[in-house]
Amino acid sequence: MKLLLDQGLPRSTVEHLQQAGFDAAHVGELGLASASDAIILDFARRENRVVVTLDSDFHALLAFSGAKEPSVIRLRIEGLRAGELARLLVDVMAVCADEVVNGAMVSVTEDGVRIRKLPVIR
Repeated sequence: MKLLLDQGLPRSTVEHLQQAGFDAAHVGELGLASASDAIILDFARRENRVVVTLDSDFHALLAFSGAKEPSVIRLRIEGLRAGELARLLVDVMAVCADEVVNGAMVSVTEDGVRIRKLPVIR
């Protein structure tokens, strides 16, 4: 699974995720730190990466565009340190890896994981 961590998430999480077997990158390492959400989504789509973010705008962009990809995992838990974040993502992927591979919007809260398949039909 290839993950793309958005700005606002600790860069050091990449190393933890790589140790857990994920192909992970951070937008800051790829020259996308100040890129718009649309550009980040386009990059993730081209590179077959799942966007991991704190930003609700990614889900809105996917919903309004009718896109089938890329998958986006929105974390609604702030203040996680790199190791905690990596462990959370490993757990989340264990729950929804199949859906994420096929295109999904995932929302993660302290109470659980909500998955919505793409495209969003209005």
